Amino acid sequence: MKVVLLAGGLGSRLSEETHLRPKPMVEIGGHPILWHIMMGYSRWGFDDFIVCLGYKGHVIKDYFADFLLHRSDITLDLASGGVTRVASEAVPPWRVTLVDTGTETMTGGRLKRIAHLLARDEPFCMSYGDGVSDVKVADLVAFHRQMGLEATVTAVRPPGRYGATTIEDGRVVKFEEKPTQGWVSGGFFVLEPSVLDRIEGDDSIWEAGPLTSLAEDGQLAAYQHQGFWQPVDTLRDKVQLEALWAGGSPPWKSW
Repeated sequence: MKVVLLAGGLGSRLSEETHLRPKPMVEIGGHPILWHIMMGYSRWGFDDFIVCLGYKGHVIKDYFADFLLHRSDITLDLASGGVTRVASEAVPPWRVTLVDTGTETMTGGRLKRIAHLLARDEPFCMSYGDGVSDVKVADLVAFHRQMGLEATVTAVRPPGRYGATTIEDGRVVKFEEKPTQGWVSGGFFVLEPSVLDRIEGDDSIWEAGPLTSLAEDGQLAAYQHQGFWQPVDTLRDKVQLEALWAGGSPPWKSW
């Protein structure tokens, strides 16, 4: 099953970091947020990623282009230009497709732009590139299959600042982009390919259009995650996660 990661936004609320790099490349414990998210998926056997690039997408391309180089001891033959790896640390078995989806494209539009890379006969995972969690992805996918709906969102209970859900019998019956309390959207979606038909184009905001219509049509399930979830929206968020990582047992690290 493929995993789509949205990594193209500006991250203006974290401008102290994002004037140099896209938000998914802000580091926690010496590794980009994107790496932490991918390691979390890989822990459950999900290793085939599509990363939707936008703002400063070249930084993400450079990171993966040099991924093996920076984790290896190498011998350089300057005469021939050859490079030989003589030793390397263990690397995850990822397959990573990096797609430029435009600097101004909205979240739904980015998903629409990579539709041709997705199978039409199986679901896929989708997450934002700016938050970490200890969600058990295998259980999330199993829940999605059990519910038999077009989409499943992971619902969490942080301080209310994000898309809120009203849940009845495991289904989302109402979705609000500006919550005041209750369960909120933590991202970490499982989606059937049919949801792509609800996205009109580049200007489509996933949270404001397609997700709302899925809830109204009774096609949005909620996987209620009681564990750790933390976005990285501000410098304060980054500092908090750095402190947890420095403590030696960050709650989102399941690998």
